[in-house]
Amino acid sequence: MFRRSIRVMALSVALASACAAPASPSAPNPAPEPQTLTVFAAASLTEAFTEIGRDFEAAHPGVTVAFNFGGSQNLRTQLELGAVADVFASANQKEMEGAVTAGLVVSGAAQVFLTNQLVVILPQDNPGRVEKLEDLARPGLKLVLAAEDVPVGSYSRQVLEKLETQFGAGFADKTLANVVSNEDNVKQIVAKVQLGEADAGLVYGSDAVAAPELKTLAIPTEFNVIARYPIAALARAPHPALAQAFVGDVLSSAGQAVLEKWGFIPIH
Repeated sequence: MFRRSIRVMALSVALASACAAPASPSAPNPAPEPQTLTVFAAASLTEAFTEIGRDFEAAHPGVTVAFNFGGSQNLRTQLELGAVADVFASANQKEMEGAVTAGLVVSGAAQVFLTNQLVVILPQDNPGRVEKLEDLARPGLKLVLAAEDVPVGSYSRQVLEKLETQFGAGFADKTLANVVSNEDNVKQIVAKVQLGEADAGLVYGSDAVAAPELKTLAIPTEFNVIARYPIAALARAPHPALAQAFVGDVLSSAGQAVLEKWGFIPIH
């Protein structure tokens, strides 16, 4: 009887100790698996997309957004040659249509997410004494454009042709005779003007916003062009859900506000 009492007492103490023991801490949640979302985007989107990318990373722990900025025509060619990416954002419809034709983007998937217009940029000291658009045709002026197959280069030549209705036949040819360099993307035009290697350049209005140290000369709407930028998740995106989420962020009110801040014209 005595031994049984001892056993009961020992069991009671053990149970009491177990109940009093502090609960073991729960295991921490595992860190999200690192993922890299690759976005091919027109060079003019550099500043705005970099900001949108930072916001996207903050909202998606473990995700890094890697950008490849360049001329839209070069980006499409890289994709056609096998470059792997999740999202393509072009500065014109032509390159996006080429991506659709090549099977890189599903037909109907691309959406226009902003528009843009052109402006003339000048060094702050304006060595070419460019005061009006007509001055672009003055002999001896050093003008830099993008190459004709680059979206902004094509748009620039359309603007010069439109200006012939204002300044007379031959204005476009006279202006093109002043071109000292045809660049692969719009940021190279900005750099040439910043370095004083050109008296003037034609770029997007958004590029002028990103380079406030440069002077600008506006191009009236009736002579300007409206550049429409489409974006799409790629058909063989390694991270399709993230790709769609990034496109959604660009089209969201927050994404559109960032684009507007950097000089683009939002779609809503």
